[in-house]
Amino acid sequence: MMDDEKTDNYVSLVEVKNILKKLEKERSELTYEQRIALEHAQAFSKLTIKQTKDLIKELKEVESIETIHAYKIADLLPTNEDALKSIFAKERINLGESDIKKILNIVKKFYIE
Repeated sequence: MMDDEKTDNYVSLVEVKNILKKLEKERSELTYEQRIALEHAQAFSKLTIKQTKDLIKELKEVESIETIHAYKIADLLPTNEDALKSIFAKERINLGESDIKKILNIVKKFYIE
């Protein structure tokens, strides 16, 4: 299966937050797991949906980044080389220095600590 075919399977943390908030309004009560997921999403999602989608779109333009990696980067927002490399620690991808700088610069455009 090609990478682009799987795109619909990925959801960013901010999208999870919005989905769960909407569900909470509809049902008035979430399950325990949904409440925990919502608390996590509220605590760790830092960007708006538009910012996240724009960030993911730009990250996918970097040659060595697949869709899943773009979503991970958008959720974790690494601000330094070590944090970025930890995302790829178990992957068989060797990011070059230029890709690392490119990715960190893209993240920096959208998120400043």
